[in-house]
Amino acid sequence: MTSTVEGISEKRVTGAAGTPALLCWPKAAGTYACITILHERYGLVPHTEDLARKLAAEGHVVLAPDLFHAFPDIPALRAGETFYWPTDAEVQAQCEELFPFFATVAGADPARFGMIGVCQTGRYPLVWAAHRPCKAAITLYGAATPPDREYTDKHPDGIDKVLDKMPKDTAVLGIFGEGDNLIAIDDVRWFRDALEQRNLSYQITIYPNVPHGWLNDTMPGRYRAEAAKQAWSEVLAFFKAQLAPDAERGAIRWTFRSAKSPNYDFTKNVRQQ
Repeated sequence: MTSTVEGISEKRVTGAAGTPALLCWPKAAGTYACITILHERYGLVPHTEDLARKLAAEGHVVLAPDLFHAFPDIPALRAGETFYWPTDAEVQAQCEELFPFFATVAGADPARFGMIGVCQTGRYPLVWAAHRPCKAAITLYGAATPPDREYTDKHPDGIDKVLDKMPKDTAVLGIFGEGDNLIAIDDVRWFRDALEQRNLSYQITIYPNVPHGWLNDTMPGRYRAEAAKQAWSEVLAFFKAQLAPDAERGAIRWTFRSAKSPNYDFTKNVRQQ
């Protein structure tokens, strides 16, 4: 139970149904909120594990599950050569399977729980919040894509019905980029309007110029260091506010910040490597 990050401990755990995860927590005694961080389309790669360790170093107990561990061709998945699309119910079950591990860490407070989803997994914090308590649901350039809104066998509630089921004490943080080739600004506005129509608290930011996946520092073509630093600070501040023991839950709060070129044209956005 050691770690490469000073001040935290970590270990590998496996749920009762076989889902593996990295579990990280601060070494110092204290009472800590709990966070599940979900990976991108590549499965549980070192980038996501590094983010989990960073969250733990900031004073959280963190689980990073490998939701795609059963996929038959993991190397192709890691290389981005193929996709795996589990159902909402399957991902929910995997996250629930691992949730009891929070209680195994001294000082963990699972009642103060938040979840992050990134890109393909961006919808799942909302799915979780529609079924289980969640004080902070964060989606990083996810959940607002047109396919996310569709009603399918994998996503039977689309996004509309997922939001219908979410309680008013869940706050949503959405972080998006102007240069995203998958999510247009109109899609982000749709997402914002859907939250407002259901009287759900949100904080949404559209960062200028940045492409899809710009938080991932292992992909030089898309990584944008300054924007990534700002966005990560926004994530930490959101968790600090929403997962605090004395967090105020009475008011519904809406914050929308956007910066874009006057010549913005989504059709000109391209995928960066």
